[in-house]
Amino acid sequence: MTSDPAPTTTAAAGRQPQVSAWAPLRHRVYRMLWLAQFVSNIGTFMQGVGAVWVMLELRQSPAVVALVQTAVSLPVLLLGVPAGALADLVDRRRLLLATQGLMLAAAAALAALTWTGGVTPAALLGLTFALGVGTALNGPAWQAVQPELVPAAEFPQAVTLGGASMNLGRAIGPALAGVIIAATGPGLVFLLNALSFLAVIGALAAWRPKPEDRPGPPEQFDAAVRAGLRTPGTPT
Repeated sequence: MTSDPAPTTTAAAGRQPQVSAWAPLRHRVYRMLWLAQFVSNIGTFMQGVGAVWVMLELRQSPAVVALVQTAVSLPVLLLGVPAGALADLVDRRRLLLATQGLMLAAAAALAALTWTGGVTPAALLGLTFALGVGTALNGPAWQAVQPELVPAAEFPQAVTLGGASMNLGRAIGPALAGVIIAATGPGLVFLLNALSFLAVIGALAAWRPKPEDRPGPPEQFDAAVRAGLRTPGTPT
């Protein structure tokens, strides 16, 4: 007597179909933004190497060189919660365009000052801080638009690909910056970083997201910040 195949069939029917790790890249908008962000990530890590190089040329002081990394990281610490609240309250596409424009302007100014010999430690730290501000404001909005780009079933793969983009940029950017600085100097590194933001701006300009349906009156910024600071489980 043959065995009943019904349990195997039922188990197979109940199993969720596997989603390819590359599935999000099949969607044109996500692919376009992912490639643009990948280019920008390379430029960002190139920028970090170039900034440290210039500071070493200006001041042979470990403490001053360490301020470069502080200028990059401090805005993320200070603006993390307000940036998240802002991403919930305003048009995220416009916010991303604004932050990318800010970073483009800062990187281009740094390239110009480096080439003309007008860069100073204060200017370098100030423009690096401006890039950090752009990064801090950009991050929450960028994460918030991901669910709009891919189906819900592919969202984990989209997040993984975003992390891969960052890690690849971290691996490629410093090595490429070293080659460019050795050949031409840090000015070209800053210029290429500025141009990398153009790739993201172009991709965002071509994207036409669906209007968000937000019921009820808009939330106030200070209330959104308090909500972001509130720990889970804390009573309102």
